[in-house]
Amino acid sequence: MVEVASDSTDLIARVSEYVEETAQVDAIRAAYDFAALCHDGQKRLSGDPYIVHPLAAATILADLYLDPDTIKAALLHDVLEDCGVDVEELDTRFGPDVARLVDGVTKLERVDYRPPGSNGTSAAVAENLYAESLRKMLVAMAEDIRVVLIKLADRLHNMRTLDPLPEEKRRRIAQETLDVYSPLAHRLGIWELKWQLDDLAFRHLNEAKYREISRLLAARRSQREAYVAEVSERLREELAASHLKAEVIGRPKGIYSIHRKMQKYEADGKELSDIHDLYAMRVIVDDVADCYAALGVTHRTWSPISGQFDDYIATPKQNMYQALHTTVHCEGGHPLEVQIKTRDMHQVAEYGVAAHWRYKERAGSAAGGQFEERMTWLRQLLEWQRETPDTDEFLQSVREDLFHDQVFVYTPKGDIMELASGATPIDFAYKIHTDLGHRISGAKVNGRLVSLDTPLENGDTVEVVAGKTGRGPSPDWLNPARGYVATNSARQKIRSWFNRQARSANVARGKDLLRRELRRMGVKLPDREVLELCRFETMEDLLAALGSGELSDSALSARLAEHRGKEAEAAAWMPVSNGTPRLDSPTSGISVLGAGGMLTRIAQCCNPLPGDPIIGFVTRSHGLSVHKVECPNVLNEDEKARLVPVSWGEKQELYPVRVRIEAIDRVGLLRDVSTKLSEDKINIAWVVTRENDDATVSMELTIHIAGLQQLNRVFSRIESVRGVTSVSRVTGSPLRQTER
Repeated sequence: MVEVASDSTDLIARVSEYVEETAQVDAIRAAYDFAALCHDGQKRLSGDPYIVHPLAAATILADLYLDPDTIKAALLHDVLEDCGVDVEELDTRFGPDVARLVDGVTKLERVDYRPPGSNGTSAAVAENLYAESLRKMLVAMAEDIRVVLIKLADRLHNMRTLDPLPEEKRRRIAQETLDVYSPLAHRLGIWELKWQLDDLAFRHLNEAKYREISRLLAARRSQREAYVAEVSERLREELAASHLKAEVIGRPKGIYSIHRKMQKYEADGKELSDIHDLYAMRVIVDDVADCYAALGVTHRTWSPISGQFDDYIATPKQNMYQALHTTVHCEGGHPLEVQIKTRDMHQVAEYGVAAHWRYKERAGSAAGGQFEERMTWLRQLLEWQRETPDTDEFLQSVREDLFHDQVFVYTPKGDIMELASGATPIDFAYKIHTDLGHRISGAKVNGRLVSLDTPLENGDTVEVVAGKTGRGPSPDWLNPARGYVATNSARQKIRSWFNRQARSANVARGKDLLRRELRRMGVKLPDREVLELCRFETMEDLLAALGSGELSDSALSARLAEHRGKEAEAAAWMPVSNGTPRLDSPTSGISVLGAGGMLTRIAQCCNPLPGDPIIGFVTRSHGLSVHKVECPNVLNEDEKARLVPVSWGEKQELYPVRVRIEAIDRVGLLRDVSTKLSEDKINIAWVVTRENDDATVSMELTIHIAGLQQLNRVFSRIESVRGVTSVSRVTGSPLRQTER
């Protein structure tokens, strides 16, 4: 491959062909001079001066007639990364647009892709880094497509000069080019770049096959060229006889394209000599009316092959491509593809979105006026980027919905919708509106009712039958084997619906669990403190996590118990006037400040348990009575001097606790509750029941337990008994009923 010269003469000459403003041409020359100065002394692996690379990238873009700012950015695209220049300096010298474009390309260069095995990189890590780099590039394309046009030119020149690199690296770059850059060029409609990227990548991935096809093409070139010249001349004569001014030329297929066609032919038992459409015939006319007239002449000259006609003028591709395609039985019975288009359509076919900048100043230009409409898929790309945090899923969506073949279908009003090949009525409904997809219950294709898994075909008119109130999507729609959904965008919307439904149910379930745990623990906390304890930002997130099991109820109980323990500890170390050190009571395991050896007992009015915040009350004849700090008897005590700070010591004892059970009355209920308690070695000291008028029963037990954790286990075991509706701790007056 002949290397591009290392001066700007050729570039300036090409730019001057379509940029009329002298100031803009001078600015491009200044950008080259600045880039050459920045890269002075730097060399490529080939030994060439480094400036050769940005100059070649800029020249490729000039051949696509890109605007001056893009040409300048291409010349400067490596100065930030390799030369220490900052964005502010580029802004000052060349303006904010150029600086932004260069910065965008530089960010794409800073991707951390390492093939598996290099520096200990695992396959999973390498794939993740690779996927994230592609995601950045695709999003950059959606934000300003010129960034990726520069990247495509950069990649094309790198592919032309790939030989000095080690084989492993060459193959990796070639595969990436074939997987991503070539489909991007195709999606952007830039045939001129696509076929070169395909062929160069194929040469490095399968050099033996590349050279084999090259030799076969060279051997048959004269024969094919003579054949094409013959049929081209005949078609010119027929068009002229019909008073149609047209240019008729042959278009050679790329080597990689032929390789893929050979693979298809080999599967059918055919050889290269059987491939007669290695060249396609182009007919270029002045206007759209002449396109259809030329089609009529072509079909009158040769018989069209059934099913081999596509009207991309009436239904343009999303990459802006427009033409009439037909395949005919030509001389010798050979099939020949004929493409008919206007001159503007031909420019768009060769240069894709790049043609927008060439024609945007032309009044009434179709390429300029329809540009925004035809690039709506870029806005869709940004939408997917925001809605899909998972990089792999985002790339899968891009590969499936942007890089695959499309089908064009009509709405009942005649609007054209483009979908991925294999799309179903469900994909169609979600393409129109998410809510319509959620409400779809049936579909009509061309006026006939069809099943929702019916693949749509080009030209179908699709009508969605939807209910007024959406029942929502079916889980079967996400089953790939059922074939209900073909596009990743529809799958994402269906998953989002199920996630929202599950979250609502989890929030409701979490609310009940939180209320029950707070009641069990006898704790009253504002939402803010509960969130701090459980380390969540919002109450909805906390409830959803609790309801889904992400935060277990046992973990919640532990954090509430921890909170109560800290309160108890704080209460135990309240300052006292005489500063007497804390002593342990030998009889209760309760530490008492200023009252060593004092007899202690648990107050029956509030029955505190280890973990409850407590305080001591010095009685006149029964030693120290231990209460909860919020006990009404303590709060209403007039003689505050008799209150003594206490805390729970290390000695463990059993404490009486009253538990109230509400249940549906049935035979054997008390036996089942007693069995559950005995299995946990819990002693029942006292039990009473009261029958209610609504066939329910209230049951109250006094049990002996060691602390709050054991009490939580007891509650869980009792709640598992059939018929039990609630279990709670009692601190008030006992039931007044008949003992059974």
